[in-house]
Amino acid sequence: MKLAKSVPEYSKVDKIIDSYSCEKSALIAILQEIENLYGYLPAWALRRVSEKLGVPLIQVYGVASFYDAFHLTPRGKHLIRVCLGTACYLRGSARVLETLEGELGIKDGETTPDLEFSLQSVRCLGACALAPVMVIGEQYFDKMTPTKVRSVLKRVQRRDDKD
Repeated sequence: MKLAKSVPEYSKVDKIIDSYSCEKSALIAILQEIENLYGYLPAWALRRVSEKLGVPLIQVYGVASFYDAFHLTPRGKHLIRVCLGTACYLRGSARVLETLEGELGIKDGETTPDLEFSLQSVRCLGACALAPVMVIGEQYFDKMTPTKVRSVLKRVQRRDDKD
């Protein structure tokens, strides 16, 4: 007797696609809603979008991988963004990023195995006067130094422990 393969739950993704009347022109909006629902774009969901819209899978992946707003892997509970724009870079943000990579045990663009932190360098956070700047979630940390990195991470973890 052959056992059926486990099939991902499609109903939520189907509902999103159907809300756009399966219009190919709504691909980006559909992907945004799926990203909001899961926090990333699961491969099975991209395949489902391809099937339901009649769009080649390579095109769906092309859109999903082109825009920075989309992620193809799960992201951490805390997104850490480090500005590498000119003002921040000249004031040492590359060393801040390097220190974060060491503390978290991940590289830029990766997520910790426990899904607590994701690390991302960005070109500008719009706070040049406070350079170098790092943002965790929605909270800005200004005039960052490699020494400050450890204390900021501990503060975030302590806040999590209280929740």
